[in-house]
Amino acid sequence: MLIQETSLNWQSAQQICQASCEYATAQSLRICVWVLDRHGNPLAMQRINHAPLPSTDIARDKAHTAVSFGFGTHLWQQRLADKPHLLSGLTTRPDMVLFGGGLPIKHNGQLIGAIGVSGASESQDQECAAAGIASFPELQSA
Repeated sequence: MLIQETSLNWQSAQQICQASCEYATAQSLRICVWVLDRHGNPLAMQRINHAPLPSTDIARDKAHTAVSFGFGTHLWQQRLADKPHLLSGLTTRPDMVLFGGGLPIKHNGQLIGAIGVSGASESQDQECAAAGIASFPELQSA
């Protein structure tokens, strides 16, 4: 049996990164952005000059977490509020980020990739990620 899949292409990923960075620049933020395909492979990355150096890895990990589970990284605390041992255990896993800034990218309800943003506050990272996705009206983050 064959499976048909839809995923982002590198051109769309670049445009999403660009839109996130333009939004951040308008807010005087310095961020790093990663966009991954549906399998967690990198498609695009941009870093605004003087963004904190750890933001590069954190943004990638946010995107990886979002594409791996299909929901925003900001939802982890709420989902695991009554499971502190699970929350504690997941924070030790490589490539896992359990705070805001990572969003899945969906088209017609199907997961096609993810974006991760880091460098500003958690809510600002989230806004920048959402702005990138919003650059394509046909895409959704949830």
